[in-house]
Amino acid sequence: MHDIEWWLIISIAFAGSFGHCVGMCGGFIVAYSSTKIDASMSRTAQLIRHSAYNLGRVSSYIVLGMIFGGIGALFSVSMEFHGALFILAGIIMIITALGMFGLSKLIHLLERGFSSNSLFKTLFSRLIKSKNIGSFFALGVMNGFFPCGFVFFFAAKAAASASIIEGGMVMALFGLATVPTLLALGQSVSFFKEIAFRQTMNRIAALAILIYGLYSVYYGLAYFFDLPI
Repeated sequence: MHDIEWWLIISIAFAGSFGHCVGMCGGFIVAYSSTKIDASMSRTAQLIRHSAYNLGRVSSYIVLGMIFGGIGALFSVSMEFHGALFILAGIIMIITALGMFGLSKLIHLLERGFSSNSLFKTLFSRLIKSKNIGSFFALGVMNGFFPCGFVFFFAAKAAASASIIEGGMVMALFGLATVPTLLALGQSVSFFKEIAFRQTMNRIAALAILIYGLYSVYYGLAYFFDLPI
């Protein structure tokens, strides 16, 4: 991928972190902050726990990126398969963008179905009661595997890379670009209650994802038709 794509991935992830990530991961952060972190803890101790959570979350994303990159590599054995992979990834990106705009409920149904799963509820209940640092990391790992429309976009991009290494890098950059916002959320939730700001950032990210998805579909079609790229 060209350098501009890496910067685009970082930009989309950072913008989306203010809107979508605060909404999706915010519940996890508020929950563990209110039950697992004592107000008497020093700022350093609190930062260590928030960092452990984010390290677990980013670790999950890297694993997912490598898995999807590997799947993409398996299915890109020919030019036609590679084109079909870009088209599929583009469609997933478009569905993700529509969901972020509130025009599609498919992604939300997947998210809601996972959160109501009994295994998820049991594991979350056990981790939220523990106060050792390892439990923060484990909670982040679990959060990382939580179905999320925003994650689907980057997973699709990882698959389109058709590379285990690049797939892992795509998801790593995504995760790292969202860390500053979620670390700040853990320290102070007041700023992120500004709904208008969050919605604006979410729409910017959704628009970028929609354009990226349309481009991916067009790029994939170019493998089958004589289209200028």
